Amino acid sequence: MLTKEEYKRYDRHIRLKEIGVEGQQKLKDATILIIGAGGLGCPVSQYLAAAGVGHIILVDHDEVSISNLQRQIMFTTEDVGKPKAEVIQKRLNAMNPHVKVTTILKQFNKENALEIIALADIVVDGTDNFSSRYLINDACVIQNKPLVSASIQGFDGQLSVFNYQDGPTYRCIFPNPPSAEEAPNCNEIGVVGAMVGVLGTMQATEVVKLITNVGKCLSGELLLINGLNMSFQTLRFKKNPKVANISTLGDYNFDFCAVPDDDIEITYSQLEELLTEEGTVLVDVRETYEREIDDIGGIHIPLADLEDSIDEIPTAKNVVFYCQSGKRSMMAVDIFKENALNSPNIFSLKGGMELL
Repeated sequence: MLTKEEYKRYDRHIRLKEIGVEGQQKLKDATILIIGAGGLGCPVSQYLAAAGVGHIILVDHDEVSISNLQRQIMFTTEDVGKPKAEVIQKRLNAMNPHVKVTTILKQFNKENALEIIALADIVVDGTDNFSSRYLINDACVIQNKPLVSASIQGFDGQLSVFNYQDGPTYRCIFPNPPSAEEAPNCNEIGVVGAMVGVLGTMQATEVVKLITNVGKCLSGELLLINGLNMSFQTLRFKKNPKVANISTLGDYNFDFCAVPDDDIEITYSQLEELLTEEGTVLVDVRETYEREIDDIGGIHIPLADLEDSIDEIPTAKNVVFYCQSGKRSMMAVDIFKENALNSPNIFSLKGGMELL
């Protein structure tokens, strides 16, 4: 039941004939899982908390970095280095004490996906990589959970609702991940912060519609938004049983911006220990302009030039690659493994320069 204070708080919702008291109670009774507490997760969680969704679960193991602040509007400069999910939890609790906010400070992966997905009524994908999108989709199909998904690149955005009432899934329109050549290099990806907010609030709107069962959701439709000319286009697609029917999780190690590997990624303190040893080479794979801003030494070979410049890396016991976020350096590890004649211990600096 809604309390007197909740009646006052949600007055503008309750006045809507599409929502009313019954719809507001549905919002209060709902549990929503948001995977990713970044650019999309910020506005989605903020508007769902304000709307009175009773239980919001945030899944994210990442910490706030200075480069997040351009588009992840719930964070401040003082939050840099803090767990994203915990910062958002604190903000949401202050915004609406009637909403329960649970945080899961773990990386969403194949081992915990089904267990986590099972906790919610509706799932929101706020991630930014292909591995997570396919994993989230497949887990939602297995657990029969609706999925509200969005993605942004530059001024362009996409939005859809998957697996709603046995409808089309993410794989029905994107059966397989793009090839490495087709996928954008994480070094080249840019995004307009305001567009992230636009897509995030639209995700929140779709969630409210699903909970209250009003209007027409984007099931079987992919909404394309071009922010440069503010145009909207809708692509319709049907369920494809050949790719939609999934009973077990598969292999999701195809993220072209690097899948973390606990055996390869090292922390800065571990790097400092390695640098005290003789025979450790540090390689910066960022662009020149990034290195001019800040660096921690080592030789400089931009990622795009690495394959043709393997010979420039001295023979050493340990080779450690680093970049701005830790993603390009993971790609550098793979390139080095495939092309180097010698076989040293190869590492990637976890989190890159952003965590220093």
